[in-house]
Amino acid sequence: MQSNEPGNTRLYLTAPQHQSRLVFQRMSRCISRLSKSVTPENVHRFRTNGRRVEALIDKLAPETGNKKKALKLVSKLRKRAGKLRDMDVQIALLRELKVPDRQNHRAQLLQLLEEDRARRSRKFSKAADPATLRELRKRLGREEAALKLDGVNPLRLASSLLPKPGQVPLTEKTLHSFRIAAKHARYLAELAGENPAAKVFIDELKRAQDATGEWHDAVKLKERAEKHFGSASDSALVSVLQNVSRARFRSASNALMTAVTTLSGGPHSRELGRAKRPAHTQDKVAASAVA
Repeated sequence: MQSNEPGNTRLYLTAPQHQSRLVFQRMSRCISRLSKSVTPENVHRFRTNGRRVEALIDKLAPETGNKKKALKLVSKLRKRAGKLRDMDVQIALLRELKVPDRQNHRAQLLQLLEEDRARRSRKFSKAADPATLRELRKRLGREEAALKLDGVNPLRLASSLLPKPGQVPLTEKTLHSFRIAAKHARYLAELAGENPAAKVFIDELKRAQDATGEWHDAVKLKERAEKHFGSASDSALVSVLQNVSRARFRSASNALMTAVTTLSGGPHSRELGRAKRPAHTQDKVAASAVA
């Protein structure tokens, strides 16, 4: 149980209430920073905290006209921020990539990405104008006040968003949808605060998120290279990116299925189950699930 003392009034907060307050406070700070400067760091923070706010509002706020408008506005800006962040990640990935560049495709693509990033940065700055950010802050404040957190079980709610082991075959399309669901599940589980089972849940999903995020970055870069330079037989760069994306797909699939299998036993048995399961057993379970 958390407590706070504004003036002479003592307010007791449950873990979900306390954690949701922190989420909206962080989002408010992100909006303030963004209004001053559209730096890569500010854009990234806005994007990640925007997803957290969306997850809470979507699952815990009553259906109202303001909810729909708040979700639409934060989603619009968060997606624009995401596109900008994607450019930064793809540029970094391409710069680090070791590939023979006799065709000059790597240098050409790098220039195209940097030009695209500059365009998207201008568009994002225009979209995130002071009036829009003020409206966003106002609508999010209303939704924070409207959240229904009494009796909420964060882990049960988060678990309901995860795919079941063996539910559907993993393809690029389904892996991407599972990646988004895992993000939302993790953000809802964070409402449990210092709960040990929640920490296990969040850590498992964080590892899966990192792996699927790396795969997604490689796929997007590969698709952009294919658009400009054709197939693997036409471009050494495309060939390398196809290999990278395939390897990352396997790694991401294993990480996701390991997390789903580990977490499928229910929130109260997760910590014990994970502690008892040897690492090589987790790898075998994941491999059989992906095969």
